[in-house]
Amino acid sequence: MFDNFREDLRRYGRTPREQARAMLLTPGVWATAAYRFARWAHTAKLPGLARRVLNVAATLASLAAEVLTNIEMPPGAEVGPGLFIPHTGYIVLASGVTLGRHCTLTQGVTVGHAGGGDKGAGAYPVIGDRVYVGPGAAVIGPVTIGHDALIGAGAIVTRPVPPRGVAVGNPARVISCKGSFGVVSYPGMDDDPERLAALAAGAGDTPPPDTMHTVDESRPAAIS
Repeated sequence: MFDNFREDLRRYGRTPREQARAMLLTPGVWATAAYRFARWAHTAKLPGLARRVLNVAATLASLAAEVLTNIEMPPGAEVGPGLFIPHTGYIVLASGVTLGRHCTLTQGVTVGHAGGGDKGAGAYPVIGDRVYVGPGAAVIGPVTIGHDALIGAGAIVTRPVPPRGVAVGNPARVISCKGSFGVVSYPGMDDDPERLAALAAGAGDTPPPDTMHTVDESRPAAIS
């Protein structure tokens, strides 16, 4: 929990002063902190009574964060370290969603399953590492969003997006393979071997005629 939250804070500032300011003044940080605590309580292996007490505290923290921030991140979602929520505005993640490392969620984003009710495992989006999801965008259903993809403002994504894909429109279509490199930044990114490999792999990319059906089927590892 603490390691992941420290990595989240690094997206908001490099110095302790900047990070402390973010903790005091940034609703996205409040929501993320409540999620990290609730996720830890949800997955911790503790004796029965301690687990129940912890779950009650986590539920209250999550509820308070939702009321204060309009950001809903249930503990059943798997969110990697380095999450960045730069603006206040309603954001919803469904409980079965997987979100990779160093992702950015902007205001008005919805990530969830299609239709109502509990759909079970495999019915939710799996979003890779270093993905940017733009304002008002929705990612719906059992789709995979590849590493370093960019989902444009207002896009409605119901089909897979390949690594480095830039998806826009309703329904979304991939218009390029330039990826999210210009809008997702984090400390250490210039030395991150996965990001560097993705940059090298994307040099000179052009999307095929219908890239919405071309996707890396690898799924990010489960994150606690």
